Amino acid sequence: MHKPLIRILYWLGFMALLTAIAMILWAVVSGGSHSTTSLKWLQFMQTIATFLLPSILGAWIWSEGHKPFTWLRLTQTTHWSHYLLAVGIMLCAVPGINLLADLNSRIVLPESLGFIEQILKQQEETAAALTEQFLQADSIGGLLINIGLMALLPALAEEVSFRGTLQQILAQGKLKGQIHIAIWATAFIFSAIHMQFYGFVPRMLMGAMFGYIFVWTGTLWVPILMHFTNNGLAVMAYYLIGENEESKNIADTFGAGDTWWVGVISLLITSLGLLIFYRRTHTR
Repeated sequence: MHKPLIRILYWLGFMALLTAIAMILWAVVSGGSHSTTSLKWLQFMQTIATFLLPSILGAWIWSEGHKPFTWLRLTQTTHWSHYLLAVGIMLCAVPGINLLADLNSRIVLPESLGFIEQILKQQEETAAALTEQFLQADSIGGLLINIGLMALLPALAEEVSFRGTLQQILAQGKLKGQIHIAIWATAFIFSAIHMQFYGFVPRMLMGAMFGYIFVWTGTLWVPILMHFTNNGLAVMAYYLIGENEESKNIADTFGAGDTWWVGVISLLITSLGLLIFYRRTHTR
């Protein structure tokens, strides 16, 4: 029952069952309404049912003494300076992420796959429109709700699901370099599940960064904090910029286009920061 494949099947089974229950509950309570409030409740329920609860249930089964939070590395901690360094790395990485996203968006599929490219672009536009709909807030209360729903909850639930559960399961194999295989396989799946092809590369690299930092620190709280920082910046930026399209465009493309050199410097500083992080954690 404790073999990696069996654990993954348990995890996926819990995920499918709880997601179905959440969808049914939402449909009954909301009556199928597609208002912003209703869709936010759907997002809340899906995030918990798809990512958070299945991992906690699985960890409860697999852990000795039924201690899921210990198995998920949520009871462990690290030196306070590691948290500060992690936030600094994430802040420095933003222009570099924008540069990679810009380069990723320039990928053109062969003409024979044009219909797939159209589908991918449609998905991107739909996701962007829904995100913008969710981010609209005209009060501090609305901003706090968005931070909780679109920054804090996804950071916690997705890191528990991907780094805390999937990466740890995949790392149990006996292949040489198994931990690296686990980190990159998890990062690939983490990016793919977002169904946004034109942001696939930067999201995968960010997932790998979270994965390595999780391994180096031994606690899930550091990647959770980094994930929250990334999401929270986007929420705060949208709130502060508001409906100013020119300012939104500058924020989204800073580090790309005419400011590509900022993106390159960002990637170099981020790489240096990760090297420092690695050395600090391994020295300790």
